Amino acid sequence: MVPFGYRAAIAAGAMAAALLIGVPGEALAAPATYTVTIRNMRFGAVPANLRVGDRIIWVNRDIFRHTATARNRSFNIDLPPSASATMVVRQSGTIAFYCTYHPGMTGQLVVAR
Repeated sequence: MVPFGYRAAIAAGAMAAALLIGVPGEALAAPATYTVTIRNMRFGAVPANLRVGDRIIWVNRDIFRHTATARNRSFNIDLPPSASATMVVRQSGTIAFYCTYHPGMTGQLVVAR
């Protein structure tokens, strides 16, 4: 039989460990990878559930050079025709972006923590 004082210490330690490593079912999701395709002078659909750490593969399927450039300067992806490039999402919030060559091409990323 474990004395009462030891039982309290064991319970407190178990609670602390649960807080540090998380509770089953509440584990952090692994970073996801999404693709945004540029075609016909438009950015394709932007992923809805972006989180910091996720990756975006930008693919240019157009005959023109494009960029995906954040208005807050947090990223600038240069894409010649038929090229692709990968970036890691580094900040949360709403990030507006555009093509520097074709300023009418716009979009926004909504990123959760």
